[in-house]
Amino acid sequence: MKIASVIVDVPTKQTDKTFDYLIPEQWNHLVVPGMRVIVPFGPRNIQGFVTEIKSHSEFNSLREIIEPMDLEPVLSKELLELGNWLTDTTLCFRIFAYQVMLPAALKAKYEKKVKLAAGVKASDLPSPLSHLLDGGAMLDWEEALKQGLVGVLHREAIKGNIEVIYLVKERVKKKHIKVIRPAVAAVQLKEELKQLPANAEKQKQVLLYFIDQYQETEYKKLTSQYQLSPSAIKALESKGLLDGMEMEVYRDPFDHRVFQKTEPLPLTENQEKVITPIRNAVETGKHEVFLLYGVTGSGKTEIYLQSIQKVIEKGQEAIVLVPEISLTPQMVHRFKSRFGDLVAVMHSGLSAGEKYDEWRKVQRKEVKVVVGARSAIFAPFENIGIIIIDEEHETSYKQEDMPRYHARDVAIRRAQTYNCPVVLGSATPSLESFARAQKNVYQLLTLPSRMNNQALPSVEIIDMREELRSGNRSMFSRKLLELLKDRLEKQQQSVLFLNKRGHSSFVMCRDCGYVVNCPNCDISLTYHRAGVRMKCHYCGYEAPVPSVCPECSSEYIRYFGTGTQKVEDELGKILPEARVIRMDVDTTGRKGAHEKLLTEFKEGKADILLGTQMIAKGLDFPNITLVGVLSADTMLHLPDFRSSEKTFQLLTQVSGRAGRHKLPGEVIIQTYTPEHYSIELAGTQDYNLFYQREMMVRKMRHYPPFYYLAMITVSHEQLLTVVSETEKIVQFISSQVSNKTVVLGPTVSPIARINNRYRYQCLIKYKREPNLYKTLKKILDQYQTTAKNGPLVSIDVNPFIMM
Repeated sequence: MKIASVIVDVPTKQTDKTFDYLIPEQWNHLVVPGMRVIVPFGPRNIQGFVTEIKSHSEFNSLREIIEPMDLEPVLSKELLELGNWLTDTTLCFRIFAYQVMLPAALKAKYEKKVKLAAGVKASDLPSPLSHLLDGGAMLDWEEALKQGLVGVLHREAIKGNIEVIYLVKERVKKKHIKVIRPAVAAVQLKEELKQLPANAEKQKQVLLYFIDQYQETEYKKLTSQYQLSPSAIKALESKGLLDGMEMEVYRDPFDHRVFQKTEPLPLTENQEKVITPIRNAVETGKHEVFLLYGVTGSGKTEIYLQSIQKVIEKGQEAIVLVPEISLTPQMVHRFKSRFGDLVAVMHSGLSAGEKYDEWRKVQRKEVKVVVGARSAIFAPFENIGIIIIDEEHETSYKQEDMPRYHARDVAIRRAQTYNCPVVLGSATPSLESFARAQKNVYQLLTLPSRMNNQALPSVEIIDMREELRSGNRSMFSRKLLELLKDRLEKQQQSVLFLNKRGHSSFVMCRDCGYVVNCPNCDISLTYHRAGVRMKCHYCGYEAPVPSVCPECSSEYIRYFGTGTQKVEDELGKILPEARVIRMDVDTTGRKGAHEKLLTEFKEGKADILLGTQMIAKGLDFPNITLVGVLSADTMLHLPDFRSSEKTFQLLTQVSGRAGRHKLPGEVIIQTYTPEHYSIELAGTQDYNLFYQREMMVRKMRHYPPFYYLAMITVSHEQLLTVVSETEKIVQFISSQVSNKTVVLGPTVSPIARINNRYRYQCLIKYKREPNLYKTLKKILDQYQTTAKNGPLVSIDVNPFIMM
């Protein structure tokens, strides 16, 4: 008797272990590790993942698996092991670790059907399947279970004759089209043509088409493009000469766009120098981590493309991660143009159906390259030859909910399994990565100059305090305004960057100083002009804007701060002739909007591109010669030890959008703190000096990369409960760790209340603390049992967002 160990889909401490189930006789050979099954658990039936198959169990009476959910495993052996590693390193439940690896469509509620695979005839199958699937019919999974056909289905699935389709309740269906193909040999079609009566003109046209093009063709194409008669096609089908059938096609997120094939570009001397060690690692199958540090516009993408070319030639696969916001169509375009249909793309802009289709292409080994955001690191490849992470310093590579993994760590873990290189690319590497490269943990590869030795743009820092003193109350300095006008006259393009969406930051009364706050969170509401509403960006609360102050009834209630909508209004007043495209979360919410706006800008339909950080990276347009940063201070004053680093990175990235081609570029950075080193050094684009200055600050204050961090956040509706529980946690941790470890807290979180729950936190800074994970796990387990009315405790190891 075979027994399956199953992790059930119940995320609690008590169920975070395997449960043993008997495998019924008829599924003995079908159930394998990595497959999902339905099992009885208590009074209900739930799904779970099979982690291993064994021949005996320490328990006497076992319940049976109700049914398998897949015919083939959805997680490979390597991904199952990766799930266990994720569980240990991020302190999450194993069920979360397994689910994060699957596309959303496989986590939804769905029905299952079985159908013939493409190009297979029903007569090729054993009876009774041949009758049940004849004529393109689909067999309901429940029906197959009742008739005891699952074993036969499994054997046919292994041969590739049938496949299971998930008809997701959220409408994620596979997409089908009707195709018509010749049912007899071409000779017979010619015979038939001679015998048709003279008045059967339309049937003759159809036959002539299929004699000429002896292949299956889309029904829609026949009737619209070739204008063949539907009734004539039907008549020939009934005579058995043509065969009509439904065929699965992948949804195309790129709307059948044709990508012009590109050839590898000749490499510069510097590029040749950095690509050699990467190629060597690929050829020899050696695991190494490379940090590719190259200034903006130095040709990092070409290095990625040519390294992947080497991997494909070797018969292996590649994963390329790009930050979600810079998954600009441009990046996708470069990979699709070079590798065509060998590329699958995965990011949040796709519908659930498109994501599922892209994932299936990978699972069916139809593609060799995946380009995607963070979760693409789990692509189900089984022969990875290289993993590339572009803009590796980006915080979007860290997942902020369970499991709280960093894509870089997962990439290195997978690359160790496959003995292949990891390439981390950036113009402004994270301090942690650069420090590892300095210590030779990573191998540093440098591209110090731009392609075609184009100069980096000249940067001027404008002190907005001086502007104010000289009577300029506008959000544009005189210099920036002058340059914007100059670019309009020269018909060149400009980019204006502001890291804030919405119209204004907050609504305040000028008489009494009252600021309108969210009733559920301790944070001010942001004013959005669309719909004249105030919104909380944390809990989603919305309210209309008051016409008088709720405190003192004064009419002087005004909007303060600056958002992208407000800048757009101002531009309309001072440069009415300028055509402006605004890009932020509000204007790019609809599918395809991002690409549409960028294409319009590329085609010269606008003079100024105004946006938030989604325009800071990856854009490469020849006509951009001016970049203006409206306020460099937005991120600098956040309560986060990385705020200087993020400011420097963002300013350097934005500046890099200017003068990338023949025309020289200029950058204007407006700030109220021009003396801050992160702004000064972004002006000279001096990463090395910034690294030295910032490392001194980090060393003095015991922050990464000198120390590791773990952050515990406790939340509850009662303030006193939060404070006392956080105190208990701090005391417990302090008693378990060495005196070299710093435990800070309890302290109020920077946003003290979200969704009516008070929040306190405790920060642990440590170098070597072998028992820390055990201690943290104990805390989580303790609070799991009191979760119903007790405080919620979350732990983030190596946090990226300190709020």
